[in-house]
Amino acid sequence: MSVSAMPPPAPSLELPLYEQVATRIQTLIEKGTLRPGERVPSVRKLAEQQSVSVSTVLQAYSNLEDRGWIEARPQSGYYVKVQSWKPPAEPEMSRPATRATQVTVGDLVMRVMKAIRNPGLVDLGTAVPSPDLLPTRQLNRAMAALGRRSPELGSSYDVPPGLTALRVQIARRALDAGCSLTPDEIVTTCGGMEALNLCLRAVAKPGDTIAIESPTYFGILQCIEALGMKALEIPTHPRDGVSLEALAYALEHQTITACLFVLNFNNPLGSCMPDENKRRLVTMLAEREIPLIEDDIYGDVTFGPQRPKTAKAFDKHGLVLLCDSFSKTLAPGYRVGWTAPGRFQEKVELLKTVSTLATATLPQMAIADFLANGGYAHHLRRIQRVYQDQVNLMTEAVTRYFPDETKVTRPAGGQVLWIELPAKVDSLELFERALSERISIAPGPIFSAKQKFRNFIRLNCGIPWSPTIERALKILGRLVSTSS
Repeated sequence: MSVSAMPPPAPSLELPLYEQVATRIQTLIEKGTLRPGERVPSVRKLAEQQSVSVSTVLQAYSNLEDRGWIEARPQSGYYVKVQSWKPPAEPEMSRPATRATQVTVGDLVMRVMKAIRNPGLVDLGTAVPSPDLLPTRQLNRAMAALGRRSPELGSSYDVPPGLTALRVQIARRALDAGCSLTPDEIVTTCGGMEALNLCLRAVAKPGDTIAIESPTYFGILQCIEALGMKALEIPTHPRDGVSLEALAYALEHQTITACLFVLNFNNPLGSCMPDENKRRLVTMLAEREIPLIEDDIYGDVTFGPQRPKTAKAFDKHGLVLLCDSFSKTLAPGYRVGWTAPGRFQEKVELLKTVSTLATATLPQMAIADFLANGGYAHHLRRIQRVYQDQVNLMTEAVTRYFPDETKVTRPAGGQVLWIELPAKVDSLELFERALSERISIAPGPIFSAKQKFRNFIRLNCGIPWSPTIERALKILGRLVSTSS
């Protein structure tokens, strides 16, 4: 099949030439131009069409082969790989308790996190992107250059609302999520967790009830627990997110001070609330003057052609406090996050000032420079593709190695898989047994205010596929099969 109409690779500061070629072939496969079982262009033919070397095409095909998109047939060439496996069933909508509760997960989370800090583990437990996928060198070079060029800025306090140059870039990127924000409406923070903490403190006090997803990210639970607030877990669907019907019922029968939801690619479910449901959600809460804290940390990591909107895009009353961070896409260690807290901005800025005073200036400058120079868009396309491939490969491995009763989510973005194991399996015991095999996982109970989801685990898909990962999943499958 000819792909002569396919444009040659464009120059890129982010992707090596072979990855650009591989991306174009993968796009043809995804769109059905090249179908399963069909032969892809020969190495020499594609080299001619794309004006690249034969070695570049060979490297691109090797990359696609490693990621499961094509396969080599002796003396015949490369072919689009036929998927020979059927994904497992999906978990059902969660059914949490219908009353608010004190959160009691903090000690368990700390024990789990401490145990998986060992650098010798195969890290399937922490939702942290692989350093190999991050533009660390570019950011470090930018930070060093900016520090030399403007030493007085790097040694001064960037008091709230934070670095203007970064807030300008954030406001521009927010347009992709449907938001019309000005730089003055944005406050930079020390990572996403500080953004959530500040927003919770701005809208609620100890003893108040916060509606959350079930399951939800354990950091959110820790934050609620540390602030002395209660959590009301709302039934959540693994694809469409929070049940608006269940939330409406809860609002009628309980006093809810605020909601805190991860609407785009919830961690650990990977669910993404449809945009129309976000509109309904914002309207429902606005009618009752209830603030919505929206954690959009995975919003940029979509597997689809278009980034989903945020609930903030539908906010007309300043009741949505949008929170985000660059920790999952650029630099976890830089600790640069932000919030657009609407009508609560003055309170958030005050709390920021008395908490950490300012966000570190040089990391903000480096990220602002990276965004302004267009590197972020190229980088996002790369990690979106890698995460999607990794999710598919890990799902296939779970299908192959885990018991037949296993259920797996179908995330449309993000970097994690939520897995329901047979009812007999205790994921905390599995966690300990996996550690003895030098493998880390995240057990289900840390994602629930009352430590539910005993037979669930979360797996990290943020690291490139390798024989080591496949071996780890094979061992995990054996451990699950032999659990009593």
